Amino acid sequence: MKRTLLFVTSYPPRECGIATFAQDLVNAMNKNFAGNLQIEIAALEEAGNAANVIQPPVSYTVNPFDIDNCIDFAQQINENDNIDLVCFEHEFGLYGGEYGHNLLAMLSLLDKPFIVRFHTVLPYPDLKCMKVVSLISELAAKVIVMTRSSAELLCRVYRVPSDKIAHVPHGTHAHIVEDIPSLKKQYQLEGKMVLSTFGLLSENKGIETGIRAMKEIVKQYPDAIYLVLGKTHPVVCAREGEAYRNSLELLVKELNLENNVRFVNAYLSLKTLLDYLSLTDIYLFTSKDPHQAVSGTFVYAMSAGCAVISTSFVQATEMLEDGAGCLVDFNNPEQLASAALQLLGNPELRQQMSQSAIEKTRSSIWENVALTHMSIISEILAEDKILPNLPPPYLDHIDRMTDEFGMLQFSKHDVPDPEYGYTLDDNARALIAMCMYSTELRPTTFVNSLCRKYIDFIGYCQKPSGKFQNYVDIQGQFSPMNGEVNLEDSNGRAVWALGYTMAYHQHLPFETVQEVLSRFRQCFHWIPEVHSPRAIAFIIKGLYYFLQYKPGGRAAELLKNLASKLYSYYQGEADDAWHWYESSLTYGNAVLPEAMMMAYHVTGVDAWRKTAEDSLTFLCSKTFTDSHMKVISNKTWYHRDTQQPPEEGGEQSIEVAYTMLALNTFYNITKNNSYLEKMRLAFSWYLGNNHLKQLVCNPLTYGCYDGLEKNNINQNQGAESTVCYLIARLLMEQWNKHKYVTTRQKNLEPARLGFN
Repeated sequence: MKRTLLFVTSYPPRECGIATFAQDLVNAMNKNFAGNLQIEIAALEEAGNAANVIQPPVSYTVNPFDIDNCIDFAQQINENDNIDLVCFEHEFGLYGGEYGHNLLAMLSLLDKPFIVRFHTVLPYPDLKCMKVVSLISELAAKVIVMTRSSAELLCRVYRVPSDKIAHVPHGTHAHIVEDIPSLKKQYQLEGKMVLSTFGLLSENKGIETGIRAMKEIVKQYPDAIYLVLGKTHPVVCAREGEAYRNSLELLVKELNLENNVRFVNAYLSLKTLLDYLSLTDIYLFTSKDPHQAVSGTFVYAMSAGCAVISTSFVQATEMLEDGAGCLVDFNNPEQLASAALQLLGNPELRQQMSQSAIEKTRSSIWENVALTHMSIISEILAEDKILPNLPPPYLDHIDRMTDEFGMLQFSKHDVPDPEYGYTLDDNARALIAMCMYSTELRPTTFVNSLCRKYIDFIGYCQKPSGKFQNYVDIQGQFSPMNGEVNLEDSNGRAVWALGYTMAYHQHLPFETVQEVLSRFRQCFHWIPEVHSPRAIAFIIKGLYYFLQYKPGGRAAELLKNLASKLYSYYQGEADDAWHWYESSLTYGNAVLPEAMMMAYHVTGVDAWRKTAEDSLTFLCSKTFTDSHMKVISNKTWYHRDTQQPPEEGGEQSIEVAYTMLALNTFYNITKNNSYLEKMRLAFSWYLGNNHLKQLVCNPLTYGCYDGLEKNNINQNQGAESTVCYLIARLLMEQWNKHKYVTTRQKNLEPARLGFN
């Protein structure tokens, strides 16, 4: 059911921080939940200014300084049956009356459920302020704040129940610029060390502190430049004109810093702002207000990877711990200069702070903030959670991770790390993903070129015996690790990839198909020797797909023999309480029941189908709840007779993708819709339906994070996680083809995915 949400907030073209915040949040929610959510805006008018022209998404204007207009607006909203929930952005200066008392009058008459977000929570309120804030909180269905300190103040000082408060951090923009020198050249900053600050100018910004610090900085770094980005705050400009800016420009002249301080007197577009932040070496935040709760400019700088030096306001003390930045005293240019000089002279420390700042803010990208808001809205309306629309299956990060030789194994964040070279495992999975891409979407010359690289890499790893090596260093040499670990599973994955390629070979040149066929047949010699359950399962999958290319023969015989062996493993381990092939659930578990179901499909052996169904049901009982998938942790695995509750964290993309592959196979063979439903639920893990309530896929790089830990997401985006995510995403193309309507049962319908 499509819901309508009304935001009551300042909104562009009005120029203020909350207007920008609201626009960014609305854009993120529209992007992620289009088709499931209608968002309208009630724009708050500025004191003394005429109302803005009403045009989408603005549906209403409100004069918050006119108590009668506030009351009329509340009645108007009550009479609109289409509005399901209202979200108020609160800052004391936005509403008329003492401490914004007009808002309280409006809320007391409102019949709709509403959320209020306090952008500021005063730590030492007088009785009137405490009463207004407490009453607003009492009327609200939920109160949102953006720092832990604000949440603690609401509980301790204003006596707001903790279960009514939601801490949702200020959203941030993820932005990647790979060529910083070119960007600096574009903005006439070539060869310069850039310090910057941005925001609507007013005296409480403390810009003079940064300018005075530059006097010392330029003694050692004469080419350093301080950018003061942003126009004067409209309210300040209306009250006193450009007096503050003029005083800053005069200070620059007095200190002879005309070549080292540049004012950019404009309200910057988002793209221009992110460009400036990307080229910034050090960001200076010099606010004079120790009680300032939150700053969008501050978190935007962190998310852009700036090394940050900040005065010790509330949010900075929370965010810059653990080496994510530097804290300095208020109005202290000497401290600021000293900290800046230390960073300018230590590129490694700047880089360390940059990475730490990115990691601290990646959980608060606007997509995650939108996801959290949708979860809160669903909770208030007592509805099933609606998850974001499917992200596009772009190949940007696949391309980034692939060089001329093959797919690299690891990355540092989103940057490929050649130190650990390549693996057969990753290139085999990548070949499967590219074949799926050509089948589910469309074959292209680019995708075919990637297929060619991965096929060549697999061929490079194949020995004269037909077996494969797994580890290859960046120089193309086989690593000693190949002799230190069991490579059966890796060999099995190679067979799976080659067999899958033969089944979906139509987009490949004839010569390539013949090469894959030759390499596949070379494996027949060693396949009977395999003992690892997973290697057997991978090989069964490869043989199953190969039989779609060429039925019968040696491949069918090998599949039957391997299935008998895997079935015997199950018979040796399973009992009434443990329906599995081994004594533990470890990694890649779903491939085992999937292989048994494929074997049944080829041979018609009913015992193998029952084993497949029983073991998949058992696995799902350990990895699914009614509302989400809980992946087996790679920190502890899951052992027979375990008495310990499952540990949080250690969840990886590969488990979700392999589970979805198995569920897809089971659906295709049995046509049982419950497998489709679980497949959809499994994919929602990537979209934030997990214990951290965060995206595991990266909407900026189109890669996938390496793991879901107990309290954070592993920010690296290596080959395994990214390829497995792409496989899972392509499986959702098949899910779309089989969409169906389920009967709602006992209010336990799993989370719904949104689709455009």
